Amino acid sequence: MIAHRAMQDLSQIGLVERKSKGGTQVRTDPVTRATFDIPITRCEVEQRGSKYGYQLISRTLENSPLPVMARFGIQQPVKMLHIKALHLADTRPYIFEDRWLDTRSTPDILNFDLNLESANEWLVRNKPYSRVDVRFYAMNAEGESAEHLATNAGNALLVIERTTWIGQDPITSVQAVTAPGYQLSALN
Repeated sequence: MIAHRAMQDLSQIGLVERKSKGGTQVRTDPVTRATFDIPITRCEVEQRGSKYGYQLISRTLENSPLPVMARFGIQQPVKMLHIKALHLADTRPYIFEDRWLDTRSTPDILNFDLNLESANEWLVRNKPYSRVDVRFYAMNAEGESAEHLATNAGNALLVIERTTWIGQDPITSVQAVTAPGYQLSALN
């Protein structure tokens, strides 16, 4: 039983490949997997020794646009809560968040005052997810991102895009655009 459990663990972390009726083989190219915890932005700011601030910019019910539908893998537009917010560190822009939230899987958010607490914090505390897709990329500051992050158009910005589900049901897709100088760190 102990050997079976050990082989399961090695398979789950990507070091061995197990085949039904085909035995177990050490992978020539081991798969590297990472676990991902979604941080509460307020805690992230405070852990850096800064004072946290938050501004709700907008909260509207809108039909999901094509890029959001593609991220969620849905075929038809649905009414979603579209939230834009700005997280601050020591009164300076820190992260501009553009979030789409599927209220079919998270109806309680409709009764919550997002002026009091960010959707990021509410979701982490109240809505567990079973799957997350994360993308990191750079974009040039323009339009809303340049305005809300108080930076010049054309400056390079790090974007963290997360989409979460509970089972097959979409929860949220957020584009978190970070202010110039933002540093992402992962500790094991």
